[in-house]
Parts: sequence; structure tokens; C-alpha cells
Amino acid sequence: MNTSVSTHDKKAFILWFLEHYQLKKRESVWILNYLTNHESLLANVHFIREARFCPRGIIISAQCSNDVPFRFYKDHIVTTDAEKSFHDIRLNRQDPIYIQLSFENAHQSAEYSAVLEDNPFLPDDFFITKREKMLASEFLNYTLFKARKNQLLKKIDQALDHHDKENFNKYTLALEQLKDAYDTDPLFSIDDH
Repeated sequence: MNTSVSTHDKKAFILWFLEHYQLKKRESVWILNYLTNHESLLANVHFIREARFCPRGIIISAQCSNDVPFRFYKDHIVTTDAEKSFHDIRLNRQDPIYIQLSFENAHQSAEYSAVLEDNPFLPDDFFITKREKMLASEFLNYTLFKARKNQLLKKIDQALDHHDKENFNKYTLALEQLKDAYDTDPLFSIDDH
């Protein structure tokens, strides 16, 4: 995603979008046309994903989308009234406005990708699902298990090399306990022996 998009590129994209997609609310067309006719406003427009996290964001949906037709977010207040957002845009011309467009295969659109910017308001863990967290935890535990296992195997080999029966028994027992702990609970915690 780009970090800075020219007003010319934004205007060209909006015109392309309006030509290719029918929007669920006609007021959305008015808003986008208004923005294309005012470069000073367009300079403060940022196309992003997840507008709901922005201090001043709009979601506009095409007919082919399953998303809500229109949403306007401002300082934790949400409205579906496009006229209120239009009024806010006109009154607060210098404030950034973050727009999310919802249409079929938006994530595959080269035109949309060309004007998309990073959303600076996304929470740090937004893209991490519970499943991904679990998989990361399992991977970390497996990696720790393998590292500890290799460490114990080296100590066992050293004990064998030095004919050190006491340490051999100690590290063999520790290895068995490590394997048992991992086999019974893959999300185990490794205690350093």
C-alpha cells in the first residue's frame, strides 16, 4: 500500500470506481463526486481498510457488496445518514477523512490497491486471529521443546563420552520428563533443569 497518493490519482480512481460500480446509496455518489470537484478536500482523503477504527471514517458500499450501504464514523459516533457526513465534510475541510470502499473482490483490485494507504488507527493485534495466536504459541512451544531436547541430547552425549553415569542418568530422566510433558500437553511450559 502507498503512504502518499496524489490528488490526481485519487480523482482518477474515484471516477473509475463510479463508472464501474453502482452504489447502494445515491448520497454516496454525491459525496464522491463532491470530493473529486474539490482538490483541497481530496488532498485530505485517504482510502484505507477498516474505517471503523478511524476518528473520521466513511464506509461506502457498492451493490455487489454484502457490507452495510453507508456508515460514517466520527469520534466514536456512528451514523448511517449520508447527509450528516456530507455536512461534516463541508464544515471540516482541513480534517483528514478516511474512506473504505466495499465492493466485490476489492482486495484483488489493482485500481483500489494503487490508492490504498495504511490505516494508522488499526489496533496492533488487528490482523492476528485467535487461531493464529494459538498456532504461534504451539510453534514457539515446539521450538522450545526441540531446543531443550537437543540441549539434553548433547549433555547425554557428553556424559557418555566422559563415562559420567550420574549426569547420564540425570539428563536421560530430564529428557524423558520433557518428552512426557510435551506428549501430554503440547502447550506445556519448559522448566529449565
